[in-house]
Amino acid sequence: MMDHMKLKQIRGLRTETIIRLSRFVMQNNYFSYNGQYYHQIRGGAMGSPLTLTMANCYMFFHEQQIIKQINNSGGLYFRYIDDIFIAINWPARHLFKQIDRWNHFDENIKLWVLSR
Repeated sequence: MMDHMKLKQIRGLRTETIIRLSRFVMQNNYFSYNGQYYHQIRGGAMGSPLTLTMANCYMFFHEQQIIKQINNSGGLYFRYIDDIFIAINWPARHLFKQIDRWNHFDENIKLWVLSR
């Protein structure tokens, strides 16, 4: 696997150019609603391949501490886009306490527990 710091070009584009183009796309999302046009200033456009890729990269780095903790406890952690499945043998109160801690890593990401 290539080290991202050593990556200088992708198909003739320098890494700096890719970053600048990505930033331009993320900062220039516009949409219309009820005949009015709006500039989206937070987040990315739903359905954009770039937004999906960036969200997956962001979550990858965000979840590393959670994965380590789950794996160290003999549990399982799986994520598909924005759905997370955790199987772990912890008392419910401990799990809820951990989820509360994990929810303080980033104000934009909230984990919820769905159970039957």
